[in-house]
Amino acid sequence: MADYPELKDVTSRPGLPLYTAVRDRVMAAIESGRFQPGQQLPSTKALSKEMSVSLVTVHRAMQELVNNGVLRRGQGRGTYVHEDFGRHKRRGLGQRFGLVFHAESSLADAYHGQIFEGVRQAANEDGVDLVLLRFGEDWRNECHGYLYVNPFQEQLAKPPRMNRKPGEDSRTPIMVVGASFSVPGVSSVDTDNAGLARDAVNHLHSLGHRRLAYVGAQGKVSNDRDRHLGFVHRCEELDVELPSEAIVRSPGWRLDADGAAQLDRLLARADRPTAIFAAGYYFALDVYSAAARAGLNIPGDLSILGVDDPPSAAHLSPPLTTFRQPLIELGRLAADGLLDLIKDGGAHRRITLSAQLIDRDSCAPSRTRSASAKE
Repeated sequence: MADYPELKDVTSRPGLPLYTAVRDRVMAAIESGRFQPGQQLPSTKALSKEMSVSLVTVHRAMQELVNNGVLRRGQGRGTYVHEDFGRHKRRGLGQRFGLVFHAESSLADAYHGQIFEGVRQAANEDGVDLVLLRFGEDWRNECHGYLYVNPFQEQLAKPPRMNRKPGEDSRTPIMVVGASFSVPGVSSVDTDNAGLARDAVNHLHSLGHRRLAYVGAQGKVSNDRDRHLGFVHRCEELDVELPSEAIVRSPGWRLDADGAAQLDRLLARADRPTAIFAAGYYFALDVYSAAARAGLNIPGDLSILGVDDPPSAAHLSPPLTTFRQPLIELGRLAADGLLDLIKDGGAHRRITLSAQLIDRDSCAPSRTRSASAKE
């Protein structure tokens, strides 16, 4: 170990765990060429002695470098610099993202799960470490930037604190994915949700439907706001009458008891809607159930157009016509964009992607239009 003086006497940095200093010191030795691809590193015990830190601290640091693909370990054979290190530039090595979900979100649903998969793919390719932050608090102050997934706007008012050295930029790099808020200093990647809703009205209008209804959330995420406003504004532009009872909104991600009762009353009316835009996949399932209770045939009596396209959407009866959001791409772009902000700085940006209409069997021409065509 005397040949490697750059590894001696590692000291902690204010606000950061000691293992991060060990990890960065070993990483610097590898990048400088002191340890070559395929070369075996000194034992954990030897590193612990040379760096004057505990075995546990060295083990944690080395495991992070293994997870990032810098090192590899063979059972009973030691730790080596990975043979592929340096062949592919992993520009995010040593960076750590804090991943923040709001309390009502779930990685088990298709929306959040696909966004997370996109983030994971990009982070893996770039060598970025991901940390799921409970309550959005970076207690250990070890993240270099934060990814907020479909957040409430108030979440962004108090971002996690980061310790900074005197003279360093005190702003925390933040990227929002799956939401659009005009918050100073916050970049975002999102679907054009207002445009998606406008396209929904256009599609149903093109099929001859003039009595439309909206079923969605009145929650705190921007998707709810944008889809509702896009739908209402496009109906106004097309002179489609939209009575207040034709707007059914519930606080959560699917209809509550009051919302379901309102929808049942709406479908029982003589002038009931002939088509419904369900502004979320679970809302579409709620509309399917309400149509069954009302004895309505889909799409003969009622057309349904949804949002999001999990695998089960194609297996509903009838298969759901829906808008497929590029969720994995959103996650990838958000992770890459946050890394750009951390490493290169620069202006904050807002990226908006379009959703794709997946035309299946839950939408059909209005019977009123069909009858007019026969005449």
